[in-house]
Amino acid sequence: MKILDYKNSLVNSYKQNKRTFIFYLVLRGLVILTLIRRIFTRNYESAAICVLSLLLFLLPAFLQKQMKIEFPPLFQAIIFGFIYAAEILGEVDHYYVIIPGWDTMLHTINGFLCAAIGFSLIYLLNRGSKHFNLSPFYLTLVAFCFSMTVGVIWEFFEFTMDQFFALDMQKDFIVQKIGSVTLDPNNSGMPFVIRDITDTVINTADGKTYAVNGGYLDIGIIDTMKDLMVNLVGAVVFSIVGYSTLKFSKKSAIADNLMIKPVDKSED
Repeated sequence: MKILDYKNSLVNSYKQNKRTFIFYLVLRGLVILTLIRRIFTRNYESAAICVLSLLLFLLPAFLQKQMKIEFPPLFQAIIFGFIYAAEILGEVDHYYVIIPGWDTMLHTINGFLCAAIGFSLIYLLNRGSKHFNLSPFYLTLVAFCFSMTVGVIWEFFEFTMDQFFALDMQKDFIVQKIGSVTLDPNNSGMPFVIRDITDTVINTADGKTYAVNGGYLDIGIIDTMKDLMVNLVGAVVFSIVGYSTLKFSKKSAIADNLMIKPVDKSED
């Protein structure tokens, strides 16, 4: 695709909603400034994330052009903000570590957005086909499952990166209580519960010792389940909105501003 196509798509977005276009330009400018700063400090990994973010900013325009669909201005703004919050603030500026709940907030939004995308795609297929007619409940159920599937696939990705590259994408948690069948001294198959853990000592084969202060180090399980639970919350919220809009034929400002629409051919 020619770069001019992206430019035309962005210009169309400007005509539709000036605030969204300005928001896009501001975020893009901030990413470029961050990229320059990271290059000067020779932090090339963060610079690569900045480049990836700039490419992701073009994704809505690419999809609109290729699939002949239209993202509502508010939906585009949320996508741009989500990319900036996840990649630049979260990864580059380490908000995932600095600000408690940052990751949880983004996973909740992700569940909401993915449900909106799944709902919109199935709705377009349902409306445009003579042989494909889903009830509002089934359409909403498919959208909900789509959102949860995306969430699960992402957790698979995080687990794979942690296993092969030790990136710790599934963030660790310090816990003070564990239940383990493996630690049962009687091998009875019953969980052996250890409470009030104050610290853990890790010994390696080369003689090194590492101390975990405050409790036992949970590797990824709590983070994964938390992410999936908040993804569930986001998916349920939009599913309720989408179902109510279809079932009761009520106008919903949320649904209208977040549902993908086919391009009006009269505007071509």
